[in-house]
Amino acid sequence: MTTYSFSAKSISGEIKTGTMDAESETELAHTLREQGFILTSVQSTREPLKTRNRLVEFLPSFNRVPLAEKMIFARHLAVMIGAGLSITRALETLASQTRNKAFSKVISQVSQDVQKGQPLAESMNKHPQIFSELFVNMVKVGETGGGLEDILKLLSHQLEKEYELNSKVRSAMIYPSVIIVFMLAIGILMMTMVVPKLMLIFQEMNADLPITTQFIISLSGFLTQQWLPSLIFVVSLVLAIRFLLKTKRGKMTFDAVLLRLPIFGDISKKINAARLARTLGSLIESSVPIVQGLQIVAGTMGNYYFRDSLVKAAEDVQKGNPLSKIIKTYPHLYPPTVNQMIEVGEETGTLGAILVKLADFYEEEVSNITKGMSAIIEPILMVVIGIAVGFFAISMIQPMYSIMSGM
Repeated sequence: MTTYSFSAKSISGEIKTGTMDAESETELAHTLREQGFILTSVQSTREPLKTRNRLVEFLPSFNRVPLAEKMIFARHLAVMIGAGLSITRALETLASQTRNKAFSKVISQVSQDVQKGQPLAESMNKHPQIFSELFVNMVKVGETGGGLEDILKLLSHQLEKEYELNSKVRSAMIYPSVIIVFMLAIGILMMTMVVPKLMLIFQEMNADLPITTQFIISLSGFLTQQWLPSLIFVVSLVLAIRFLLKTKRGKMTFDAVLLRLPIFGDISKKINAARLARTLGSLIESSVPIVQGLQIVAGTMGNYYFRDSLVKAAEDVQKGNPLSKIIKTYPHLYPPTVNQMIEVGEETGTLGAILVKLADFYEEEVSNITKGMSAIIEPILMVVIGIAVGFFAISMIQPMYSIMSGM
């Protein structure tokens, strides 16, 4: 039997501290649960806690934590709490096991705040660059409702679905991206190494060059002689585009163009519809009010127009308007199925469950589209490459043919 010094918190917010004899920390946690308290920190009075190693690798605070890391964190934290470990002990264990140094440091800071008596959600809210508003609010619901383990499992499932959706879209874009990069690289090599040699032959033969050949030779000369200004121009252009995309006007323009593009516009609409349904459904299932849920979901939307529509929807729902009627006013954003399913959910009182099913439907739609994207993009890329190669070949062979004919 070991004597433990502990602190615990009830659902109503009452904090309890003291000492208790127990065989293990798990038994202590179960005993406190029966009394209506959740164990937040524990220390053996006979064996001091090991000092946490603070010699961690310092990384920039803006270092991005991958979505997969957060998903694993939520899943493991749920398992450890379910096994009876205190929140601080679970957080310390996860901090030591996490490979991402920046994330490990943040988890340790959260653990320290919880050990001081702060709620877990409040401690996470101090790190908005890591824990999103969705993450923090769901944890808060779990703490106040006494079902933190179930909420963390639901959050883990939500993050897993989002990760799978993002992975499918990225995988579909890898093939065309690689082809385009190689095409540009080969084009630059041809312009800087092959064309200058052919240009010398044309000059020696004093050949009469067609306009297309003159264009290629001029472009080649510019790239070989003005490569540094060209590089500076390309880098400046990329930085300018990135800057513009961070402005409201630039973001609005880019998102509007994206929604009107063939194939990509349809994918964007279905991805955002799936994200809305999945996130709002999870929040409603977690007993978050629909107005607050819409405000949280709006913050997770990457597209300006979807985010703006949900912010306005939250205001209209707060005035007493049904969500289905509000969504119906945005036919250019949401497919008719979204409005119809939300309407059914509102009428039957099962909006959360309906939204989760709707998310499954659209995630499957996106999966099917991305699987066929390679088959659609491949012939388009082949046509573009064929035109480029044909233009180059004709421009270079035509003067040679003229020279041979005149000999």
